[in-house]
Amino acid sequence: MLEGRDLWFRYRPDLPWVVQGADLQLQPEEVLGLRGPSGCGKTTLGRLLAGFIQPSRGTVLVEGNPLPRRGRSPVQLVLQHPELAVNPRWRLGQILSEGGPPDPELLAALSIDGGWLERYPNELSGGELQRIALARALLARPSYVVADEISAMLDAITQAQLWSVLLRRVRSNGIGLVAISHDQDLLAVVADRVVDLEPELIEA
Repeated sequence: MLEGRDLWFRYRPDLPWVVQGADLQLQPEEVLGLRGPSGCGKTTLGRLLAGFIQPSRGTVLVEGNPLPRRGRSPVQLVLQHPELAVNPRWRLGQILSEGGPPDPELLAALSIDGGWLERYPNELSGGELQRIALARALLARPSYVVADEISAMLDAITQAQLWSVLLRRVRSNGIGLVAISHDQDLLAVVADRVVDLEPELIEA
């Protein structure tokens, strides 16, 4: 399982704690929803679980072992704003290759046009770039994915497509998924269980 044990985090010693004593467990093939208002620590907790930042206290374990700090991570993070997660100087084909060899079936399921791979990130729309970001994460063959508000800025058709592809991959490949969102209706559909992050427990 993916497990966060007694996670604490703040960005500077003189600032309030963003995450305070969080404990989470995620089983393979489970979809765990993290819900809460803006500023309650959802994104920070997701970054801790994916190893993008290190906890001030506590630990993140994958299958009982500390999350590796080098090499390809078994936990992949997909952000709300994909333009912040790609190198603007790389063509999209190179960005995808960070995950692994292209999977034609996955690219087709996400409606990724082969011609996009010769383009740069600023030549795609936000929805098109988010499809690239999700494909890159899944091509890395992760054991777990943290999806942080991945469809919040997208139209309804693109939202449905992204979640349909992601949930199929979760079920068929035994991937554990953390779905971070403030959208209660979305989490009611996609999540097996939902954890509410209360502002009084996790300070902004």
